[in-house]
Amino acid sequence: MDSVVSDAASSFGVTPLVAPEPDEPLQPWQTDRTRAPIATKIVVAGGFGAGKTTLVGTVSEIEPLQTEALMTEASAETDDLTGTPEKITTTVAMDYGRITLDDDLVLYLFGTPGQQRFWFMWDDLVRGAIGAVVLADTRRLKDSFPALDYFESCGLPYVVAVNHFDGSELFEPEDVREALTIPAHIPVMIMDARRRISVIETLLALVGHALDETPE
Repeated sequence: MDSVVSDAASSFGVTPLVAPEPDEPLQPWQTDRTRAPIATKIVVAGGFGAGKTTLVGTVSEIEPLQTEALMTEASAETDDLTGTPEKITTTVAMDYGRITLDDDLVLYLFGTPGQQRFWFMWDDLVRGAIGAVVLADTRRLKDSFPALDYFESCGLPYVVAVNHFDGSELFEPEDVREALTIPAHIPVMIMDARRRISVIETLLALVGHALDETPE
């Protein structure tokens, strides 16, 4: 896996982290002193209330950075709570977390804000990423279109992860693909942002897809 990940990192312009000198202590992500992991950036995007903050918090091995703010009456006309009436906070900048998937692969997760008034931040958050996870909520599938259009236009590899909420109807991945007109080569997965293994499977699917999309 070393050579595959290293080649992919080189293609994306990502530099491997430097291994410590023999007299330096090992970092938590290092199992020996001869290999240093690839630092890889992943973006987590999607509509308002789709579960981006939950996903990052579920899987992060460090205390995640969250920029949650209480929602106020001032946002009532712009933030549609029809599908998530219990939601009382919203991300106003980004979410940030980290997960080690293998001895030689560390993913840094950046969650984007979902509301349109914060979209101006997306260009900065996406810079340097190898791919993106687009979270979709079947109760509000149309909210996924802005993220899908954005990553299609900028050419960044992405996967679609349908986040299953309690009480929402279950759909097959191909049904979601058809509803969102997602190209056949884009992976579509059903997942639960509250379950660590489910999130890890989604991230692994994205890494594999990004490698497949890397030019020879």
